Amino acid sequence: MKIDKVWVYTAATLAALFWGFSFVWFKQAFLVYKPITIVFLRLVIASVLLNIYIKVAGKKQRIDRKDYKLFLLLAFFEPFCYFLGESFGLTFVSATVGAIIISTIPLFTPFLTYFLIKEKITIYGIVGLLISFTGVLLIVVKDYSGTATIKGVILMFIAVFSAICYGITVKNLTERYSGFTIVKWQNLFGLIFFLPVFLIFESSHFISVVPTWDVMITISKLAIFPSTMSYILITYVIRKIGLINANIFANLIPVFTAIIAYIILKESLEFQKIIGISIVVSGLFISQIPQFKAKITK
Repeated sequence: MKIDKVWVYTAATLAALFWGFSFVWFKQAFLVYKPITIVFLRLVIASVLLNIYIKVAGKKQRIDRKDYKLFLLLAFFEPFCYFLGESFGLTFVSATVGAIIISTIPLFTPFLTYFLIKEKITIYGIVGLLISFTGVLLIVVKDYSGTATIKGVILMFIAVFSAICYGITVKNLTERYSGFTIVKWQNLFGLIFFLPVFLIFESSHFISVVPTWDVMITISKLAIFPSTMSYILITYVIRKIGLINANIFANLIPVFTAIIAYIILKESLEFQKIIGISIVVSGLFISQIPQFKAKITK
């Protein structure tokens, strides 16, 4: 395997790992703040830190005026619509149902990408995707709670299709801009979108809460890793191996979440979950067989 492939798969795995941590960190921050407040604060911190880094590292990139609408659309899909759909959706469905719905993102991605950007999936991709999805189900249904409402399901699927539309939009932008530039504007515009929602729904609660160092450190970790590093890494992966192959790695998120929750939150890790993790990884390897054989473009 050539060195560029090593970097690509390392980047994809790290992005999933950081997103896996996000569920645990979000759960810890939720003890103090409400969901929209957490998202808003992590975007504030992420925007400030990334802008400082870009300036110090000399990575500033000029944006073509015609592309600003794409960056606005990008931020509208994710983080705005995705987090609204997921955050409010989880108040109407159980965590298990929500996890299952979110894990359909890689399943639906090939259909939309084929019609919109003509990106095709191989037979290995289809088989690997189905196997991996089966593993995800084994991981999440161990603690099954079937509570759900139509409103909650609709909101969760808004999150699903927002994530897919985000991927299609970001694939277009990766052809002209670096991951640092894309994530910088994504977070900045996302922050602007979230500001009125935060002020309307949760600003009064935010003012009434006395923050602790622990919660601020947790939100800072959310800002640095899932909100910044994961997106920078995944834009690189999408550029190298395409949106469909990149999205399959999303099935690693519940794998990492289960392991991290076991280590940090002392949640159970039963035999069924271990089998599910093995199946997810096996499906992932099968889906990438054509990429192992092919030369990844620069």
